[in-house]
Amino acid sequence: MKELFDAWKDVDRNKIAALLSVIPGVGHLYKHHYIDGFGILIVGNALMIFVALWLAIATLGLSLLIVPAMWIASIAYSAYEADDQHGAHPWLHVWEHRWAHGLFKHDKVPPPR
Repeated sequence: MKELFDAWKDVDRNKIAALLSVIPGVGHLYKHHYIDGFGILIVGNALMIFVALWLAIATLGLSLLIVPAMWIASIAYSAYEADDQHGAHPWLHVWEHRWAHGLFKHDKVPPPR
């Protein structure tokens, strides 16, 4: 199991974010861009579906393939190029704070009463 954790530490987070963007917005969430990620997941994908369906009338359905492919490719590129903010949000990693080390240590056994 240690080998898996060591291998996961050496993975390029940019490539993982681009691969996770098969579902647009998840790559941004992976790189800790929460507002962008949830905005893309909720508003962006709904807008993409609306545009693809609206253009399907004029393009005889061709936009149902082209628009989502271009959307996913552009979001994957955006997630790949976004700066990685992993660790930039200390309130999400409370176990790493100095004051929390005493709270989360499991090696201390409380004295018997």
